[in-house]
Amino acid sequence: MPRSSHGGRHELGQNFLTHRPTIARISGLAAATRGAILEIGAGDGALTRELVRLGRPVTAIDIDEHRVRRLRRAVPQARVVHADALRHPLDAPVVVGNVPFHVTTPILRRLLTARGWQHAILLTQWEVARKRAGVGGGTMMTAQAAPWFDFALVGRVPARCFAPVPSVDGGLLTIARRADPLVPVAERRAYGAFVAAVFTGRGGSLERVAARASRRDPRAVRRVLAASGVRPHALPRDLAPEQWARLWEGVRRAP
Repeated sequence: MPRSSHGGRHELGQNFLTHRPTIARISGLAAATRGAILEIGAGDGALTRELVRLGRPVTAIDIDEHRVRRLRRAVPQARVVHADALRHPLDAPVVVGNVPFHVTTPILRRLLTARGWQHAILLTQWEVARKRAGVGGGTMMTAQAAPWFDFALVGRVPARCFAPVPSVDGGLLTIARRADPLVPVAERRAYGAFVAAVFTGRGGSLERVAARASRRDPRAVRRVLAASGVRPHALPRDLAPEQWARLWEGVRRAP
């Protein structure tokens, strides 16, 4: 196939999913959702072919213009668009994709600030999926988004399930927008800044770091942490989404 004007396979991060059970599993996860589907990084259409069988509108986008032309002919049931996932609107109710590994984090950041979608089913690097789901400890990005989104790690996909074979395994990650946010949407910017200050702050203990980040009396913060069920020697990565929400609400009300 001719080289894309955007670069070759390595520049585009193209590792195509070939494992039929994983393709079927992703399609099954999509079947449990409702509404039109946006597939990002459609490639040669292995997922696209399964998604159109669900009988719902499917828009498949890819940055490689040559694969887009081929996919339009191969899967006429789908609307196939030559587009960059870093620029195309992520506004369908369901977003599905084998995300190019080299742009996983930028795409996730776009997704978590976009409106309109309700469910995302993403195949990413294993470490990214594991961290976003909070396995082994949460990250700042996950903690900042968790009051509005529920992350779940569905499974690990060995590198041999892709062609060409990448150097790392993949991970299947689902993200669902919460019907009842843990923190009001109007407070999202302030909450995000507070979480960032706690994750990056110094102070020797979560109590002192949170007190400095919120400009509250450490004794008041200690009471909030205890009421939130946070262990005395916990680290920011140890807090569950509900604990972050209770901590935020508590320090806002504290003197």
